[in-house]
Amino acid sequence: MGHFDRTLEYIDQVQRAGTAAAVCERLLSVTSNFGLTALIAATVPQPGTSSSQQKDHVLLCDWPNEWLERYLTRNYVDHDPVVSHLKLLRAPFQWREAVQSMPADKSSDEVMRDAREFKLRDGLAFPLVTLEGQIALVSLGGEAVELSDSEFAMVSLASTYAIGRAMQLQTTTSKVIEHIELTPRERECLQWAAVGKSEWEISQILGISEHTSEKHLLNAKSKLGAANRVQAVAEAIRHGYIS
Repeated sequence: MGHFDRTLEYIDQVQRAGTAAAVCERLLSVTSNFGLTALIAATVPQPGTSSSQQKDHVLLCDWPNEWLERYLTRNYVDHDPVVSHLKLLRAPFQWREAVQSMPADKSSDEVMRDAREFKLRDGLAFPLVTLEGQIALVSLGGEAVELSDSEFAMVSLASTYAIGRAMQLQTTTSKVIEHIELTPRERECLQWAAVGKSEWEISQILGISEHTSEKHLLNAKSKLGAANRVQAVAEAIRHGYIS
């Protein structure tokens, strides 16, 4: 079974998960194959938010309890280089990239040093900007993290879908789109986007301009209520437009 087929199977399992704990379990069943054995998914609080209020931002969590308490009590979110890098980049990245790109200081060094104490030496972070403009983060960690480009893409899609499902479960009055009409071209563009093709590559495959392929993807994203391309692909899979 290829990466894409496994992702389809995973998304089906997550959609049937009825609790945040079940979503967390499904996601780790995928990521643990690549050394990513612990995770937290949360909306990013404003600087200075109290530790008790920070807990309300957590959507999914499988961190060691002692590490979670230390992270919250010491207000590490305001000094975590992973969170700081995510606010700037807003694209998937490895923790090591955040450490290398952010200016070194005592507080950020302390966060990463303490993380290593709990066998979280490296990891991946995936952002999701909600339709309301709020930044959500999936952060996965472990002792040794090794992924190919295709595996990275698979984990990114799986993580994005997991946090979307967690948000859906958390909000009892979440908006449900009963019926969506995608054009044949919008479906085709999403299908190629699902296997990692860029707008330019999609335009060459379908014999259309790059601007047109981008327009089809933007229209599909809007119809699916998605905040970004990865979420649009996940929603298209959930609605049966990609199989």
